[in-house]
Amino acid sequence: MEFRTIIEPFRIHSVAPLRMTTPQQRREAVAAAGYNLFGLHSDDVMIDLLTDSGTGAMSRDQWAAIQHGDESYAGSPSFEIFRDAVQNLFPFKHVIPTHQGRAAEKILFTALGGSGKSFPNNTHFDTTRANVEYTGAEAVDLVIAEGRDPASLHPFKGNMDVAALDAFLHARKGSVPAVFVTLTNNSGGGQPVSLANLRQTSALCRQHGVPLFLDACRFAENGWFIREREPGQQDRTVADIVREMASLADGMTMSAKKDPMGNIGGWLALNDDALAEQCRNLLILTEGFPTYGGLAGRDLEALAQGLKEVVDHDYLRYRIRSTAYLGEALLKAGVPVMQPIGGHAVYLDARALLPHIDPLHYPGQALAVALYEAGGIRGCEIGTVMFGKQADGSERAAPMDLVRLAIPRRSYTQSHIDYVIEVCEHVAGNAKALRGYGIVAQPKQLRHFTARFAPLG
Repeated sequence: MEFRTIIEPFRIHSVAPLRMTTPQQRREAVAAAGYNLFGLHSDDVMIDLLTDSGTGAMSRDQWAAIQHGDESYAGSPSFEIFRDAVQNLFPFKHVIPTHQGRAAEKILFTALGGSGKSFPNNTHFDTTRANVEYTGAEAVDLVIAEGRDPASLHPFKGNMDVAALDAFLHARKGSVPAVFVTLTNNSGGGQPVSLANLRQTSALCRQHGVPLFLDACRFAENGWFIREREPGQQDRTVADIVREMASLADGMTMSAKKDPMGNIGGWLALNDDALAEQCRNLLILTEGFPTYGGLAGRDLEALAQGLKEVVDHDYLRYRIRSTAYLGEALLKAGVPVMQPIGGHAVYLDARALLPHIDPLHYPGQALAVALYEAGGIRGCEIGTVMFGKQADGSERAAPMDLVRLAIPRRSYTQSHIDYVIEVCEHVAGNAKALRGYGIVAQPKQLRHFTARFAPLG
């Protein structure tokens, strides 16, 4: 018998206090931060849903693994434990540790990128796109049409548009160093990619002689969605599904701050010997020796343990259902969200909720600021602020304007999420009163991290 209540498959071992703030304190704090939630001091945030990257709670066994870490500069046995844990799920020949995912991207695109080259992806995330464009190459998104429609109920909205990819590879023959697939598709609402689509994409890449890489930082959540939604996959373990996903690719980048349950870490893994040697040389220049790659031995051991815990079915069932609990409650309250509910976050459809705000006046930013002022909830705009600025400096509306409420792993209880639901309902009930924002200062790249805003009107 299944009950309605979702219980956490763990007990709380230690706690950190939350500072309870007033609306006036929050209005003052966000104004001082230039209305950019990245600029807030974390002590001024009550429920922090800015990102699920590195913000989760480690387990008792991960903390025990930290005590086992060996900090030798070269040849640490902690690296071997880490490498074996990675290759148990992703059996690539070369495993190169980095301090986080964007470092793996930086190394790989430095080796493969350059002017005149193009990298197709279902949807690039912010640092991936920035690292591609920094080399002078082009980042191209080829997600299926349903992936650009927040209301579509397609079960695998992260899928690559295989026909569009085929046409792209024909048109750009010789100028595509690699194809990427992001699992799950973060910029598109945390939506999964089906195994069938990944098989088709892999076969197409082999037909064109182009390597396929996975941006796999939420691989376990994607594997769970495949097990739950894709015909013929229900009797498989998530670990087995992940191994098949890896077998379809030639390499991967990883932010281990997501599904591998770490507070820091990442890696680059691949099969090509010559490319691996080039990447290791870049690693030594920028990160560290190949057996630690910018990480302490204790971090490597904590990640190795996290890779075992993340494919546990009891954990994944809780993780996906507790995220859906938030999304389903908001839908019931009439708050527009990206459907189906993703794995790591609920994405509010700011453009649908705030149709009176022009996309170039950043409805996602307006909604994110309102959630913070009303209830101390920090989310993240995934829309025209993040993706509207083009490589040539011009600006256009992003395909969607969303606010991501990313849920850290094993950090918040159901009562925290019930509070988030109440705050979202309150803000949505006063949506017509919200106004847009203008940018008063911004950097050339990744502006959403440090731009400053001012309210319009």
